[in-house]
Amino acid sequence: MPTSLSTAGYLLFLLLISYDGGFIGAADAEHDLRATDLHNHRHRRHRSHRRGEEFEYSAISCRAYSASLDEFGAVGDGVTSNTAAFRDAVSQLSRFADYGGSLLFVPAGRWLTGSFNLTSHFTLFLHRDAVILASQEESDYEVIEPLPSYGRGRDTDGGRFISLLFGSNLTDVVITGENGTIDGQGEPWWGKFKRGELKYTRPYLIEIMHSDGIQISNLTFLNSPSWHIHPVYSRNIFIQSLTILAPVTVPNTDGINPDSCTNTRIEDCYIVSGDDCIAVKSGWDQYGINYGMPTKQLLIRRLTCISPDSAVIALGSEMSGGIEDVRAEDIVAINSESGIRIKTAIGRGGYVKDVYVRGMTMNTMKYVFWMTGSYGSHPDEHYDPKALPVIQNINYQDMVAENVTMPAQLAGISGDQFTGICISNVTITLSKKPKKVLWNCTDVSGYTSGVTPQPCQLLPEKQPGTVVPCNFPEDPIPIDEVKLQRCYSRRRNM
Repeated sequence: MPTSLSTAGYLLFLLLISYDGGFIGAADAEHDLRATDLHNHRHRRHRSHRRGEEFEYSAISCRAYSASLDEFGAVGDGVTSNTAAFRDAVSQLSRFADYGGSLLFVPAGRWLTGSFNLTSHFTLFLHRDAVILASQEESDYEVIEPLPSYGRGRDTDGGRFISLLFGSNLTDVVITGENGTIDGQGEPWWGKFKRGELKYTRPYLIEIMHSDGIQISNLTFLNSPSWHIHPVYSRNIFIQSLTILAPVTVPNTDGINPDSCTNTRIEDCYIVSGDDCIAVKSGWDQYGINYGMPTKQLLIRRLTCISPDSAVIALGSEMSGGIEDVRAEDIVAINSESGIRIKTAIGRGGYVKDVYVRGMTMNTMKYVFWMTGSYGSHPDEHYDPKALPVIQNINYQDMVAENVTMPAQLAGISGDQFTGICISNVTITLSKKPKKVLWNCTDVSGYTSGVTPQPCQLLPEKQPGTVVPCNFPEDPIPIDEVKLQRCYSRRRNM
């Protein structure tokens, strides 16, 4: 018996290595005795499976045990359903959660599947030519309860279809690869939603709830039935190097929606969407107020977005649990409706505060700055009309925008001003047919510095002739100090 394992652990070890196939993975500093024992045993029993190309990847955690999807009976022909194979693979690999974790390798092929759950201390890794195809059958998606901070589904009253990849109460989950693809095949869902034929809210591609330690990186996401990536009620989230593509004519296909999450880093992503590229959320009206979980400590950088009918970064409209300490920098917006948009309404309650944006380049925009206090959709008639949102300490600086129809539409709420707005060092070039009123400001207050064309009177120049910068915190948020490990694994030749 390997000395590093207990009796129970060794029995589990024997059970798993008896499954035909698989390959080893480990970090430089974490290839311990347990992983070595497993490697040696499998080398003796399944010598042929050690042939193959070793691959390297970066992750928050490396894994001691790995297996390939096709070892569980999956067929990558784009037609055969592999839901059972994915579920079986995750179930089998979950047994290694306490023994160094596990990796499921998705090889080249087109792997049709319905929804399946993830597990803790687990990596899902997609080969560059792997495509996970989401089933278009409603029966492949369990109906689950609405989120408690929303009170109902976003599309309909009542429940919602579970996401394609789902997880709850997990620790240390990595979804990554060599820019493999997860295709939501959303077109039938879009049609059913438009025709009012759905009884439940459409599924997302990824939803992870109540979890700690999430990485989603180096993948392409296509054509989700609704939102693409939705971390909710979670913390310590790292999202990097994603390409997310959906038709610009299809609404609700948001790219990344951090929702009631703490300590999140989103960087180096390219998103084309029919809705907001990134939408920051924290619950809806009285349900979000009662749940009381804000989104905070959010870092967004090096984002490129195309969204002709929505925002590059939206804050709200579901912001009733609060949104604070949002930092965005080095953003590129092309042919989008607005740069940064704050959406709220009477009845939302909550707050959006301490928002810092710098280094933004925009081309072909309807608005550069957009805030609205009348985004009035509600989950039901029981919202509190006295629940007014607080919008304060909003900072925008170092921006260039070309071909703009209207620099700013800033509309607070009567009796509930949006305060502490700072706009500094911003140059906006107008389109050939701009709006007659360039800055439309009501119920807002703050100041500007070095901004052209001249802003509205409610945002006066702070020190004429001198560019006064807005605030941007210098202290890092914790997730920005997280360093990924260099991990290795070996895939067998097909």
